[in-house]
Amino acid sequence: METVKVGIRQFRDNLATYLLESESPLAITRHGDTVGSFIPAHRKRSDAEKQALREASTRWQQLLDAEGISEEEAAAEFKKMRRTGKAAAR
Repeated sequence: METVKVGIRQFRDNLATYLLESESPLAITRHGDTVGSFIPAHRKRSDAEKQALREASTRWQQLLDAEGISEEEAAAEFKKMRRTGKAAAR
């Protein structure tokens, strides 16, 4: 896989894009000299994985609706359980 050279300012300005979408290693340069490297660990999700996530999201929303719970309430309860360690006990 070919290493792509990118300036430090460009890397900083587009950090989220590089972190989430980059497939090639990057050589981060400053004034033409390589000062660092970024090797992405993230891989693209397959269509099957994307479909599974959509289905899980739909099912989760159905469960929340059936129980009359908002997303904010579910998130608050999850945070509370994480803080108290009760999520691991269940």
